[in-house]
Amino acid sequence: MSWLDVAIELNVRNEAKRAGGSVENPRQAEDDSRGQEIFEGLDWKSIADVCPDSVLLTNSNGFILGVNTHGAELFGYSDSELVGRSIEILVPSRFRLRHPSERENFHANPRLRQMGATTNLVGLHKDGTEIPVDILLKPIETSSGALVLSFVRDMTEQRAALERARASDLQIRSLIEAVRDHAIYLLDKEGFVTTWNPGAQRLKQYCSDEIIGKHFACFFTEEDQEQGHPAQLMIIAAARGYIEEEGWRVRKDGSRFWANIVLTAIRDSRGTLTGYAKVTRDFTNRKRAKDEMQMHFSDELQATSNALKASEARYRTVFQTSPDAVTISKVSDGTIVDVNQAAIAMSGYTREEVLGRTTTQLRIWVSSRDRAKLVQTLRDGSRCRDFEAQFRRKDGGTFWARLWVSFIDIDNIPCILSFAQNISAAKAAEQEIKGLAFYDPLTGLANRRLLSERLSRSVLMGGRTHHRRALLFIDLDDFKILNDTLGHHVGDLLLQEVARRLARCVRETDAVGRLGGDEFVVLLEDLSEDSEIAGSQAEAIAKKILSSIAVPYDLEGYQCRSGSSIGITLFGDNEKGVQEILQQADIAMYEAKKAGRNAICFFAPELHAAVVEGAAMEEELRQAVAKKQFVLHYQPQVANGQIVGAEALLRWQHPKRGLISPSEFVPIAEKNGLILTLGSWVLETACEQLAAWASQRKTANLTLAVNISARQMSHPGFVQHVLDTLESTKANPQNLKLELTESMFVEGFEDTIRKMSALKQYGVRFSIDDFGTGFSSLSYLKRLHIDELKIERSFVQDVVEDPSSRAVAESIILLSRALRLSVIAEGVETEAERDSIVGLGCNSFQGWLFSAALPVEEFLSLC
Repeated sequence: MSWLDVAIELNVRNEAKRAGGSVENPRQAEDDSRGQEIFEGLDWKSIADVCPDSVLLTNSNGFILGVNTHGAELFGYSDSELVGRSIEILVPSRFRLRHPSERENFHANPRLRQMGATTNLVGLHKDGTEIPVDILLKPIETSSGALVLSFVRDMTEQRAALERARASDLQIRSLIEAVRDHAIYLLDKEGFVTTWNPGAQRLKQYCSDEIIGKHFACFFTEEDQEQGHPAQLMIIAAARGYIEEEGWRVRKDGSRFWANIVLTAIRDSRGTLTGYAKVTRDFTNRKRAKDEMQMHFSDELQATSNALKASEARYRTVFQTSPDAVTISKVSDGTIVDVNQAAIAMSGYTREEVLGRTTTQLRIWVSSRDRAKLVQTLRDGSRCRDFEAQFRRKDGGTFWARLWVSFIDIDNIPCILSFAQNISAAKAAEQEIKGLAFYDPLTGLANRRLLSERLSRSVLMGGRTHHRRALLFIDLDDFKILNDTLGHHVGDLLLQEVARRLARCVRETDAVGRLGGDEFVVLLEDLSEDSEIAGSQAEAIAKKILSSIAVPYDLEGYQCRSGSSIGITLFGDNEKGVQEILQQADIAMYEAKKAGRNAICFFAPELHAAVVEGAAMEEELRQAVAKKQFVLHYQPQVANGQIVGAEALLRWQHPKRGLISPSEFVPIAEKNGLILTLGSWVLETACEQLAAWASQRKTANLTLAVNISARQMSHPGFVQHVLDTLESTKANPQNLKLELTESMFVEGFEDTIRKMSALKQYGVRFSIDDFGTGFSSLSYLKRLHIDELKIERSFVQDVVEDPSSRAVAESIILLSRALRLSVIAEGVETEAERDSIVGLGCNSFQGWLFSAALPVEEFLSLC
């Protein structure tokens, strides 16, 4: 048993002695009573809250006795809403019929059991959405009966990642299936076969069911297996990236064939080895022809010459029937004296066109450096084996060939004998496999893995040269909006065009890649040795990129624009690692976004310090949410000298720093998604307070304003959550004001209108906070179901001395009057500000002149 099991077991046994009472369940009142009171005495929740998973404690009838904080948050309920209810509230309706029998089976055979590992198990959220989950069931036997501890893990991200991996795997499998001339199969990192194509089945004579899951060593001869040759190939491929070789392999029936193989290591985006791809071709016929040829053109050149002289007929037979392209040319001047039919077919020339001419005259070599390398190899060792190069056909097309070249005397004339084999198909398959590993399939740019390798080499070179280098991290601004409005197809077209523009902005020595989504990276090499000059060079290229991306796009008839934010970091020594460089450029990019987007920012050490501080704050905030270290303070809202309501303002009761303003932690909560949990708690707490005030005469008519974030409003279950909260707390909807910001209407305008309309039907009121600083469109004001406008504090604080602020404030007041809306000035701190606002026709206020935000007891003392 784990420490958590022991803690629960001990508490259950100790509290069972004092259990008593009843619960409302006529079918199982006595058992449920014992279970409920056992739970009420437990201190297990303080332990369970530390657990990262959701934890629920249920009795044998499936009634929930307890739930930790994560469990309530996962399913969208409060603790009190779940305790005492059947576990089936968390089970989708289509599974509920069989759920009781499954529960009975579990209690009949109580043991640790995992559910969802091999099936798509789902739970039911309060708003009706389904949540992919894994569940670990732990039976607990107590003196008062059997309990069940359920550890529930949210698998949304994991299953989404799994689906992406499956889609990628399907793409790779389709590619492998399409290649039928080669045996292609994938291995895991241990060498076991995971996938293979029909070509492999034909060559090896195994069915897929027979070979999947077997180690690829079974294809090797016993001699190779004893010498550990399969393992050696894997080690070399992992170290070099790939290895190519030829050798004997074994079919299912034990027969051998001569094979050419390419084994390529496959690594993930972090560079971790995940497996291997293997391409095999049957070269048995080529091997036999080569062996036969070598009987006459043996390793001993003199013996080969004698064999040729002795049997002209045999020479001609072998020469013409060889499946390889065979060419004989003079050593003295390089002119070709003979070619076989395979060479003619491979090159596209006729026999008459090549005889008496040199390969240079025919322009057969694609690269003159390859030819020079071959000549030097022959000079050094009189022969060359397995030499690979690209060659040009008569029609201008190119192909890859592998050469075996040696000297030979024919009729006492020194000649060069060369065998050539077309390996273009193998090279193409190899490049396709490499492409899957190193290049982004959408844009064709280098992917994260290839960029990391290129960056690693650049970092190493920094220790050998004094040139500075730079990494540019580029993120498209508002790409999500374009994707959501015009569709992913248009978004993909934009990414492809951005990739082309980036490539045109850099030099040949630089590298461009896509990390994923709308994130791109540019690696600038060979900048100045002077850091200041290098920075100017990098900035010039960044400005060029910024301007290029900003040029309007025509995407299959859709006209659109896009900006970008660019972060830059300079490096040029071994002091920085690859991940540190990427992180610095990323930090600088986010700073560029903060600066207003469509901007460039260089990395500075203080930026990193801010990120570290922000990460620490984020972790503390997560702990604070779990431990409920938050309180609400209430700032009075005054009309005609009387307190008519309040705004509920969130405060973090930090154990060391005391009260923390929401301006410090709300942006972090917005970023990491905790704002949904915080917003839900604020709404529920505020409604509970409204219900409490309703029972007292002096506070019964007070309104309470609650700030709603954009993420809350956009959540599909927002309306239902508000209605459920009002129902559970018995708060009066007409006394609840939901404060929205203008920025909330830029995206999802129609969705926001529908949700506001639905809540208005129940009496909920709406206020626009900080009016005049955001969208501020009369067209949306006419359609929105709002009740109140709040004059933003910056206008209020300048209303006395700034004519422009006074004019804006007066316009808002007149507009609200024309639209029959209430208006309130916030941030009023002086009597002069109040008097000026009154003079403009507004008599409702909120600000420090009247009171700061106070704990509820102090607020009530003012009423």
